[in-house]
Amino acid sequence: MDTKELLKKVRKIEIKTKRLSNHIFSGEYHSSFKGRGMTFSEVRQYQYGDDIRNIDWNVTARYNEAHVKVFEEERELTMVLMVDISGSESFGSKNQFKKDIVTEIAATMAFSATQNNDKIGLILFSDTVELYIPPKKGRSHVLRIIRELIEFEPKSYKTDIAQALKFLSGTQKKKAIVFMISDFMSDSYEHTLKIASKKHDIIGVRVYDMREEKIPNLGMVSMLDSETGKIQLVDTSSKAVRMNYEKHYQEKLNYFKDTFRKSGAGIVNTRVDENYVTKLLGYFKSR
Repeated sequence: MDTKELLKKVRKIEIKTKRLSNHIFSGEYHSSFKGRGMTFSEVRQYQYGDDIRNIDWNVTARYNEAHVKVFEEERELTMVLMVDISGSESFGSKNQFKKDIVTEIAATMAFSATQNNDKIGLILFSDTVELYIPPKKGRSHVLRIIRELIEFEPKSYKTDIAQALKFLSGTQKKKAIVFMISDFMSDSYEHTLKIASKKHDIIGVRVYDMREEKIPNLGMVSMLDSETGKIQLVDTSSKAVRMNYEKHYQEKLNYFKDTFRKSGAGIVNTRVDENYVTKLLGYFKSR
């Protein structure tokens, strides 16, 4: 993609998603997440009515008099966009690739955070972390994030959500609002999600295509596994083949739902042909 075409694409996404974030999301995002973080302010002498759980025992022992830690609401938050760029995100069946919707959702959330003067960071991952942009503020920073979402080419087409979560826990020391955008056709991330969710407010945004849920009966079909690059001949007229595929898909979906719920993380499901605005707003209002 040449520079002129890239800038045109970035501008088109900016106009669409900024309008959404300005008029719809910023208020809902603000009310859903603002004030959820607490930061240490000072230590002062204990006063009647103070929560004894906030007593600073080290200072109390030093001065032989009870002192408590004082906390205040954080005025600004940090948002981290964790975006799956593995091969399966290039799937699409209705003139719309999952990758396009993922980019729009990420851009909308980034502009919503900017409206509230919050920092935004980006993690692009496959089976490894392919790109990390540390959280910063400002329009130019958001536009850089959008450019990377559009043109970044992954070195690997496989997926490893656990590795991405480990990276998040290792780099993001301060509490963040984390939107992980993926199709979640992966597993073995229960432990790492549980650890990351203790510190961060994590929301899994599952973007999927209706054609991924079931294989239609089309006879013998050559199919490409976008994550391995292998092509194989599949007899879609076989009921057993179709049932096995549906069973595998459902197992991955159930794992995603169960794992996120057990970890206390949020869940948003949106199909590529559905209105993701409605889905995100519904989630914000339910918090």
